[in-house]
Amino acid sequence: MNLSKKIASWIRQQVKESKAKGIVVGLSGGIDSACVVLLAKMAVGKNVLGLIMPCQSNPVDEKYAMLLAKKFNIKVKKIPLDRVCESFLKTVPTKNKLALANLKPRLRMITLYLFANSLNYLVAGTGNKSEAMVGYFTKHGDGGVDILPLGDLLKVDVRKLARELDVPCQIIERVPTAGLWEGQTDEGELGMSYEDLDRAIVAIQAGKDKSFKPKNIILKVKRLMNKSEHKRYLPPIFKKNTK
Repeated sequence: MNLSKKIASWIRQQVKESKAKGIVVGLSGGIDSACVVLLAKMAVGKNVLGLIMPCQSNPVDEKYAMLLAKKFNIKVKKIPLDRVCESFLKTVPTKNKLALANLKPRLRMITLYLFANSLNYLVAGTGNKSEAMVGYFTKHGDGGVDILPLGDLLKVDVRKLARELDVPCQIIERVPTAGLWEGQTDEGELGMSYEDLDRAIVAIQAGKDKSFKPKNIILKVKRLMNKSEHKRYLPPIFKKNTK
């Protein structure tokens, strides 16, 4: 069984065990969301909904999302969040760049769950292992999901999977970006290429980090992993019987 069929089977089992009826996915026009929505369709057929949620976004994101949806006959809904975001910031204004950037994925998370609750669907996240390991996701934003089909796949694995799924080459070859601000790219924000990030993660998990080069990359990845550890776990709970 190839990887796509294995993941689709796993998604199908998650839906069954949750007594849900389908899957909702946020479509960004990127490679990760493309893979997830196609895997979801393999798993549950027509009971898949792709949400396109522009929020001060580059129009090309919607263009690629629709390209994928039309090619594979994916049901989509467009929910513009620009006015919602503007209204929110009028009520709770902030000039903090990080807070502003994180607001977008958190508004999208709310939207995804509104549809998921209404349809009795699960929210399938689009994050991969490379991003999860260094905390490159928004807590209670794109990290707020029910299942993570790509959660054990490095970015290099996602690219291989995309080719297996026949994702359009324009999407596979796009420069990865979360669209948090104009000109923003994933690798620019991470401060390294996905190739270097993946190599570093593999080295750390194999206990070969001491011989990894360049040294500054491995040190930065370790620092990001430690700093973002809280994102990968449930909130700590105070135990009243603890001495």
